[in-house]
Amino acid sequence: MVVSLTLLVLGVVTAAVAPRLLAQAVWVEREPVVALWVWQCVVAAVLLSFGLSMTLSAAVAWQAVRGQLFASAPNGVIEAYELGGHQPWSGPLAVLLACGGLWTVTMLAREVRRARARRRTRRRELLVRAPMLPGEEPGAGPLVVLEGERPDAWWLPGATPQLVITTAALQRLKGRQLDAVLAHEEGHARARHDWLLHCSAALAGGFPGIPVFAAFRGEMHRLVELAADDVASRRYGRLTTALALVELNEDRGVFGPASSPEADVPQRVNRLLAASPRLAPFQRLRLTATAALVPVIPLLVALIPGLAALR
Repeated sequence: MVVSLTLLVLGVVTAAVAPRLLAQAVWVEREPVVALWVWQCVVAAVLLSFGLSMTLSAAVAWQAVRGQLFASAPNGVIEAYELGGHQPWSGPLAVLLACGGLWTVTMLAREVRRARARRRTRRRELLVRAPMLPGEEPGAGPLVVLEGERPDAWWLPGATPQLVITTAALQRLKGRQLDAVLAHEEGHARARHDWLLHCSAALAGGFPGIPVFAAFRGEMHRLVELAADDVASRRYGRLTTALALVELNEDRGVFGPASSPEADVPQRVNRLLAASPRLAPFQRLRLTATAALVPVIPLLVALIPGLAALR
């Protein structure tokens, strides 16, 4: 039971401390791809800690679970995990954590269904606005041009992602600016950022009182845009990408005092114009490796007592 409680505390501490540390990190905007990886590792460590705590609590509480997990374990391992004694809190804790796990799976499934429904709706709307020519198959073209007075560009995720751009954007964007916008959207599609957004939305929606999941959702929305901006800027330059963002968004009021859904656009433009240097390759590697070790910690906490008993 001590190991189970340790894992529970570890999950809570990770959920409380990691977002604060990441919020204070000065390298996040310079390396959004690394930051995306770090956030995924943190959330995986939290979920893994709770999952392992649930498993060990259930093994303490119920013989059926203990028989499945520790059927061939020697007595030393049984004693190391305190599986033979009666622990009154093990059953309720296991049930509580199991309910949380089931709720997480339910929220993920619901988000996937909603995303598919939204995608089908948007593709139907796209077919209405841009009907297919004779002999053309749905989703055959990677780029769709829509008649529209508002400059805009976006991508439709799916098995065959499509880039959508309006005629107003084609008229306004000049030369390499159009290439930068298309590279930005291709960066989203290639990295499958939609999956990160769906997972973060499911966790934040399912557990609205858990700050780490709310921060995870907010940072995913911000960091995927920064990562796609970097894809475009590395191909066509920071100035070109910044000008393209301004051309696409200047009519939406995002550069004025009033707030809007695209309020992060000025910060993105300023970031591109500031041209802060990337971290050194060794620093990126160190951050990536350190983040990968975060989910390993709950595994070690769960396995060390058993491994020590086998010595």
